[in-house]
Amino acid sequence: MEYLQKASEWLKQLTGIAVSVLALAIVLQVLFGPNVAFFPIDVVGSVVTITKSLGSEGLVGLVAAWVLLSILSKK
Repeated sequence: MEYLQKASEWLKQLTGIAVSVLALAIVLQVLFGPNVAFFPIDVVGSVVTITKSLGSEGLVGLVAAWVLLSILSKK
């Protein structure tokens, strides 16, 4: 059981880091435009595409967004 708790804590920390990096990438792209040297991909465009695809799926998209929000908001 101890291994599962350690793995769970590790995954929570990794998810927190990933969300922080995503937020940093979005802020940098908003401030400096799409040609940010540290992030060669279009982060804002990718987020908009994902949001549009979830929105176009109707109820399934709402459920998926709710699940993602509940996973990320757990402490």
